Formats: sequence, structure tokens, C-alpha cells
Amino acid sequence: MTEDVKNKAERVETAARQSISKPKIVICIGSSCFSRGNSKNVEVAEKFMQERGLEDEVDLEISGGLCAGKCADGPNVIVDGQIFHHVDTGVMLDILNQRFPKAG
Repeated sequence: MTEDVKNKAERVETAARQSISKPKIVICIGSSCFSRGNSKNVEVAEKFMQERGLEDEVDLEISGGLCAGKCADGPNVIVDGQIFHHVDTGVMLDILNQRFPKAG
């Protein structure tokens, strides 16, 4: 294989990997969600991802300010577009375990 063809194949492979979207978790740390406990959910999610070796496999986004528009129902967490309300640390672990079960 010529060097140009090899380089082009590597670029196509890289682009294909990047186009495959990672699962996405958004944890709101706006003032309402933060005060209701989402700061603890950030710690739970980060520890979970680290323990399962998922740091590079999941897009964990920490955001604030009307992320879900449901501040009164917080703490809010969004997983792949699905919004969860009133998420405490136990619910956070349940969501993570359901979405990312342990490999057998």
C-alpha cells in the first residue's frame, strides 16, 4: 500500500471513530441544582466512570444555568437526552448502573 493510500485510510478510520457519538451525561450545577445536591452527583459520576474505566467512553458534561429549564424539579441530570428530576446520589447510581452495567 502506498504511503498516500495508507494515510488516507488512517484519516477515514479516525473520522469514522469520531463520528460515532459517545453516551452523554449532563449534570446541572446551576445554583438550584447545586444547592439540591448535584455537586454530590458529580462526585458519584466521576468515581463511577473511573472505577469502570469509562472516562474516555462517556462524555460527562458539567453545566449550569437552565440546562433543563426545570430548576424547581432539580437536581436534574440528562442522560442521552432523557431528563431525570429529583436525582439524589442513590438515583444517580441507579441510572449509571442501568446505563453502564458491569461487564460480566
